[in-house]
Amino acid sequence: MHRWLFKVLIFFLIIGGLVIAFFMIRKEANTPRTVIAEDFMVEKISSMGKLELVKYAMRDVLEKKELRLLLPDKRVLFVASGEATACIDLTKVLKEDVVEHGPDSITVYLPQPEICYVKLDHNKSKVYDVTGSFFPSDTKDLIEGIYKLAEQRLLENARQLDIIGKARQNAFLIFKPMLENFSGKKVDLQFKLNVATPKQ
Repeated sequence: MHRWLFKVLIFFLIIGGLVIAFFMIRKEANTPRTVIAEDFMVEKISSMGKLELVKYAMRDVLEKKELRLLLPDKRVLFVASGEATACIDLTKVLKEDVVEHGPDSITVYLPQPEICYVKLDHNKSKVYDVTGSFFPSDTKDLIEGIYKLAEQRLLENARQLDIIGKARQNAFLIFKPMLENFSGKKVDLQFKLNVATPKQ
């Protein structure tokens, strides 16, 4: 009798265990999981557009002369204030530029930084002196010419100050933590050397 009860008890324990296991597996199967897909990463990155990484505020004093034989030389003295900004165009990031390395890390290949814009601050820039100009049209041409020259100089100065190199550095300081935050993965940033997409 006792052996029969023991067998019945074992039977119900096995059945109960199978029922519990069934419901646990079913619950696990229905539990939503967060999966970071490459398409999501690319969409999230490209939606940021052009990401500004560094901005240089600059000031320069320019003097331009037009030498003449008979008449006095034309001369304009100009103090230029402006800024140059370097950025990364994230709309150029493709699906192939996001490479997964297992469940916890990815590599993102970024386009090279570029100078987004250079602009003069007309409120802070000033023409200090114009000489040798006898007609209003001459004065206008001198001033327009010095403004164009000032923009070119601001661009040259930004390049000499390695604004592109600074943008690369800031990409690791600013953009890398952003990517790791919304991806939940360790991110390795690389800059593409050419137009070709890196092989996975």
